[in-house]
Amino acid sequence: MAEPLKNMYHEAFLREFGTKVRRAYSPFQTESFISDVLQEGWETLELKGRIRRITSVLGAHLPEPYADALNVLFQIDEQCIGFPYLFFPDFVEVYGLSKRDWELSMRALERFTTRSSAEFAIRAFIERDPERAMKQMSEWALHSNEHVRRLASEGCRPRLPWGQALPVFKRDPAPVLNVLKLLKADPSLYVRKSVANNLNDIAKDHPQLVIQTASSWIGAHPDTDWIVRHACRTLVRKAVPEALALFGYAGEESGEPIAVSASIKANPTELLIGGSCELIYNLQVREGDPARIRVEYGIYFVKAKGKTSRKLFLLSDKTVHGGGVVSGQRTHHFADLTTRKHYPGEHRIVLLVNGVEVAGTSLNLNSTTEAT
Repeated sequence: MAEPLKNMYHEAFLREFGTKVRRAYSPFQTESFISDVLQEGWETLELKGRIRRITSVLGAHLPEPYADALNVLFQIDEQCIGFPYLFFPDFVEVYGLSKRDWELSMRALERFTTRSSAEFAIRAFIERDPERAMKQMSEWALHSNEHVRRLASEGCRPRLPWGQALPVFKRDPAPVLNVLKLLKADPSLYVRKSVANNLNDIAKDHPQLVIQTASSWIGAHPDTDWIVRHACRTLVRKAVPEALALFGYAGEESGEPIAVSASIKANPTELLIGGSCELIYNLQVREGDPARIRVEYGIYFVKAKGKTSRKLFLLSDKTVHGGGVVSGQRTHHFADLTTRKHYPGEHRIVLLVNGVEVAGTSLNLNSTTEAT
């Protein structure tokens, strides 16, 4: 099992960092800093809690006012590069939110994001003053540095993973779209991924708006087309008709389904939690023109209280000639994951073509305690 990210913060890391600070600010008490960070409760803190603890203790050990403290960090930030140094922008969020420090804090976030990332820290400023913050994001979207341009997009994602949600943009994403328009043909894949993920966030609350945006953007530039395709992945997975049509997926024609015959089988049909089965599928598309199809299988997983919830898994995404056959097999493991716990019961398994269930089967999943 991978080492938890929070464990990157340990005494040796803190001592090394403290040494860097002391070179720039001689009154800094490295041992006292370490002791205060690792005080009671440290072991129970998760990653973001540890980042905030380091930030808070650092602020207590650096000079006042805020500008003087930042000056110390500016002297060492080129030596502090990478994910572990997220507490640099976090420091700006904690100590630089006042209106009088706004411009200084923006300069600091612009600088620090090139070393680690300010995507979490900027969100507090957006909540404090959305209009002013989004004006800054528009300026960053035109920056020469790809890390700063990415911040313009990533920082205003309505549903940023690990970050606080932005309800104001869940309700009205128009200010976000104004920024994304500036980045829709960005030469950096790093930036384009962020733009696509931002649009995918928006699609969860405003699917038709994203479809309209995608329709107006597609075909203008290859890099934009990549963004549009990646941005609409959730809409495609949900088989939203307009999204499927946008990317050329086949639909029903004159009442004739895409798949004229289909089957899916599970082998074995009885297994224990932790085991695996082979899924064998076969389908034939209708005669006529070539059809672009997205073939998936779905499992209706039994939940703790007996209800079921469907999860989809991609098998194939391609264009098939009229009357063509698509077949294959896939091994599916029913081992518990951090994101999914399995429960005993009948699990229905379905085959889908462009979001439509065309065949089904089932298997019984048993607990290991039942087997003994």
